[in-house]
Amino acid sequence: MTKADDKRLLEVFKEKAVLKGDFTLTSGLKSKCYFDGRMVTLWPEGAYLIGKKILDIITRAGAEAIGGMTLGADPIVTAVAVVGQMEGKPMPAFIVRKEPKKHGTQRLIEGHLKKGTKVAIVDDVITTGGSLLRAIEVAEAEGCKVVKVVVVLDRNQGGAEEIRRKGYDYAALLSANEKGEVWLA
Repeated sequence: MTKADDKRLLEVFKEKAVLKGDFTLTSGLKSKCYFDGRMVTLWPEGAYLIGKKILDIITRAGAEAIGGMTLGADPIVTAVAVVGQMEGKPMPAFIVRKEPKKHGTQRLIEGHLKKGTKVAIVDDVITTGGSLLRAIEVAEAEGCKVVKVVVVLDRNQGGAEEIRRKGYDYAALLSANEKGEVWLA
């Protein structure tokens, strides 16, 4: 990805995803600023830029598949899989459910994940890291090795440090602060 692509991703994120108000985050924390990553990952240009950038990062890390917790990871893993196919670097994708399916296969993981696979775990936004750690736990329980953890936006509220403290190779595309300022990571 070029510096112009990085700059454009930052612009798209600022245009589409930064909301001000009173919010309760997934972590339970309160915030005056909400970063709605899905408004970028579900936007055609945003999905393409994110797919291209993350594919490059996880390919260099040796990942053989990409996955994460539903719902934040769903459009990301799809974008990476599509961009990978377009660029001749197929990257199988999987999604971790919040709880096992109650009917049919009763799976906790949907998609393409085989025991022993080197995987990247992704999410749109990290605050405390809880969703990423849950996805990591499920992938490792399936016998996979997590070789990279990537987020679109790091809120800089301790999640990245927790992921690193647990020994995982971590990267963010963008960083932000509580005031809603966003910059390239």
